Order: sequence, then structure tokens, then C-alpha cells
Amino acid sequence: MRIALLTYSTRPRGGVVHTLNLAEALAALGTDVTVWSLARSGDQGFFRNVDPAVRQRLLPFPDVAGETVGDRIVRSIEVLRSGFRSDYDIVHAQDCISANAVGSCIRTVHHLDRFTTPVLAACHEKAIVTPYAHICVSRGVASEVNEGWGISPTVIPNGVDFARFAAAASDRCDAVAARSRWRTGLGRYVLAVGGIEPRKGSIDLIEAFALLRREDPSLQLVFAGGETLFDYRDYRAEFERCRAELGVSPIILGSIDNDALPALVAACEVFAFPSTKEGFGLAAMEALAAGRPVVARELPVLREVFGDTVRYASSPAQMAAQMARATAHSSSGPDDRTERGRLLAQSLTWDRAARAHLEFYTAHPPAGRQPRATRYPSR
Repeated sequence: MRIALLTYSTRPRGGVVHTLNLAEALAALGTDVTVWSLARSGDQGFFRNVDPAVRQRLLPFPDVAGETVGDRIVRSIEVLRSGFRSDYDIVHAQDCISANAVGSCIRTVHHLDRFTTPVLAACHEKAIVTPYAHICVSRGVASEVNEGWGISPTVIPNGVDFARFAAAASDRCDAVAARSRWRTGLGRYVLAVGGIEPRKGSIDLIEAFALLRREDPSLQLVFAGGETLFDYRDYRAEFERCRAELGVSPIILGSIDNDALPALVAACEVFAFPSTKEGFGLAAMEALAAGRPVVARELPVLREVFGDTVRYASSPAQMAAQMARATAHSSSGPDDRTERGRLLAQSLTWDRAARAHLEFYTAHPPAGRQPRATRYPSR
């Protein structure tokens, strides 16, 4: 079976992480997998090394000065559409841009956005209705798709690179040294991964941390990651105003080298996940793999995915209280919740996700075409 997976960027965002891990797991099962993407800002490759068994087709996408978000997205679609060459049994788009570029395809809807700009709203709508088959990473998002469009996606949860994050939390000398380097530079810290943007609830976290710091002044707040296509300057300005008003000085690391990320996660006191909208919560699941306590937003989809393995909060005050409890437990050793979280993360493998995708591909070939059979290793 020849499979094309399409994503919009080479940078470390959740959908891109998903695409690369799925591609590698599919290749390990004997399929011929090619990942197509836009190489933004002169990127020569993805943010991490990719298994050589996965083919890569990167289309140059240089920056254009003064370009609006809408124009950049329209140009992204046009470049990917003009560069893509389809000779595949399965074409699988992972986002709105790639789904618009290739037309009829399988689409994974990771989460739903709400756009008011006509061009972006039209792109979002087309990326839902044009694909001939749909996958979601959680029942919550699948229900949203069903309620909005009458489409019934198949749910295939994300996998987690458990071994990578568990190793970063281990007693091996190199792992201990890597965590120590982060703690030496940052002190004791609350970590949020995903950048400063509305969907990530960054301002709520600033407010929660201001309350938490009254209880534990030794803690620092750290933000990591943040690659995005969108323009969040207004939100960032409000974030800065709120930060200054509350006297909070977070450390903003920006994008982190892929090899350094597991130790950064494993060294935190608590992992904060205040997102206002998520499809799965892969970053928080990676924190569970690293044995770290997680405080998440009270959202139905996160209840579905994480169950009783994390603490939940609906407001900055509740978030501060739950982070205080989490740091207290962290200081005294792992609790039952942390162990349940570790086991949950361990159960979600990319091999399992890839096998479910292969079953889906076989059941949903393009019109008039039957995918070539794939023989892959037994469990």
C-alpha cells in the first residue's frame, strides 16, 4: 500500500508530531509512506530526524514580507496543490491546508477551529466537507463533527512516544544530568508547552501562577514551544499587560530542540495544560509518560482522554489550587494518579494507532480504487 500523509509545516506543532510518528509506525509495518509538507522559511527538513524508511517531499515556502494570515494560508494551499503529485493508494490530509490542497482525501480532524474571516472560514468548511472519509483522535471531536456536519468520523487515538519520555525521567546517569541542567538554569518550575496563544489559555495560566506564587514563591513559570501560522499579536499584548500587572516574569523559551524536550518535561514540578480547546492533548500525555503531575482545563474531551490521571480546573483560582496540590505531591514522591497516568501513556502506542489506520485505509479506498494489500508484522 502506497500512502501519502500531508501536513502543513516542518515545525513542531501537534499535528506535525502526529504525522511523523504515524508515518514511521506505518513504515515499520511494511507500507510505502511519503510525508508531504511545506518547508517554511528555508527549512531544509523537519524539526527532528525522520526514519529513512519514510520518504519526504518538502515544497519550498519562503516568507513574504507583509503577508496577512489569510494570504499566507491561501498561498500555502496553492503551493501544496501545485507541487503535490498523487500516485498513491491513500492520500491522507492532517489539517485544513493540506485537505484544501488535495481535494478528495481522507482527513484527520484533530480539533475544530472557529474563524470569522470569510476566506479562513471557507477553507475550514471545505476541509471538512470535501474529504471522502474522516478520522478524529477523540470521541469529543468526532461528536462535534457529527453535530456540525452530519459526518460520523472513526476515532483513532494518538500514540505516545512513551519510551522517550519515560527514559528522560529515569535514574540513568545521562537522564539525571539532563534534568539537573534544566533545574540549574530554571529552578523549580511549572511548565506549559505550546506557546502563548488564545487556545492554549496562556493568560489564565499567568493569573493562576500569580496566585500559586503566593503559596510557593520559589516556583518559576516556563513556556516552551509556540510555532504557529496565526497572528496572535493582540493576545500577546494582552498577555504582557496581564503579566506586568500581576508582577509575573515567566521564562519564555520558544521552540526547544527535539532532543532536549523530554528532559525539560521530566524536570518540571507540574505540567500545566490550561487549553480552552484540544482534540487529544498529546503534550500532556507526554508529561504523564515522564511521570509528571498534570493540571488540565476542565474540558469534556480531556476527561475522555485522561480520565482520573490528571487534576482538573475550570478557573485560574482552581488551577492555582490544583497546581499547589500537585507540587506538594511531587515533592513527597509519585502518587497513585501519577502511576495511573504513566500506565495510560504506555498503553497508547503508535504501532496500535498505525494498525488501526491500516484497517481504516483498507475499508475506505478512494472511489474506484482498491488499495494494494499490505503484509505487516503480527503483534
